[in-house]
Amino acid sequence: MSTVIRRIATAGLVHIPSGSVSIEGSLELPVQPAGVILFAHGSGSSRRSPRNNRVAAQLREAGLGTLLIDLLTEEEDRQQETRFDIALLTDRLTDALTWLGADPRTAGLPVGLFGASTGAAAALQVAARHPETVAAVVSRGGRPDLAGRAVLRAVHAPVLLIVGGNDDIVIELNREALAELRGPRRLSIVPRATHLFEEPGALEQVARLASFWFITHLEGQPVSPPRRPAR
Repeated sequence: MSTVIRRIATAGLVHIPSGSVSIEGSLELPVQPAGVILFAHGSGSSRRSPRNNRVAAQLREAGLGTLLIDLLTEEEDRQQETRFDIALLTDRLTDALTWLGADPRTAGLPVGLFGASTGAAAALQVAARHPETVAAVVSRGGRPDLAGRAVLRAVHAPVLLIVGGNDDIVIELNREALAELRGPRRLSIVPRATHLFEEPGALEQVARLASFWFITHLEGQPVSPPRRPAR
C-alpha cells in the first residue's frame, strides 16, 4: 500500500439534518478519492475520538475520504439509555449516508462504514437496509451481536471484524456474529491488544487492516443513492 501523504482537497465541518436535530460531522477528502468512509462511533464517544481520527488519517493516506459524525447531541450523549439506542443510532447513520449521496463533493463515490463498539451494530443495520449503497463494513472492537441475527444474515456487503487479542468476551461475541453473516467476512484478531487498542502499534494495525479491506472492496463498485426510509 502506498505511503505517500495525500493532499487534502476538502476539509471542514458539515451539518446533517436528522429528524428534529442537526448532527455535526468532519468531512475530509483527498484529491480524487477512491471512496468515502462514514464513521459510526461507540457509546460515550464523538467525531473527535482520537482513536477513530488516527484510523481516519491513515485511510485518507490510502486515498479514501472520511466523514466522522456525532451520532448523538451533547444532551443525548449524557443519557445511558440513548447511547445504547441502536435504532436511533441507525437512523442517524442512515441520514448521514443519504447526505453523502446528495452532496456534490461525495455523490457517486463508493461508501464504506467503519463502526466502533455500539456503532458497529448501527453500521450493520444500515448495511442490511442499503445493500445497493454500502460497499463494505469494518468493525473495531465492535458489538455486531447488537444488530440482531436477522440483520446479520441480511448483510451482503463484505464485513471485517477487528478485535483485540486480550478482549476475550468481545472476541466470542464477534465469532458468534461472524457465523451469522452470509456475505464475504473475516475476523481479524490483533495480538495482545485490549478493547481500546491502546497498546503500541495496535491501532496502526487496525488502520492497516481497515485500509486494505476498504480499498479492496470499494474499488470499481457501482454506486446507487440510498433510499430515504419512511419515518
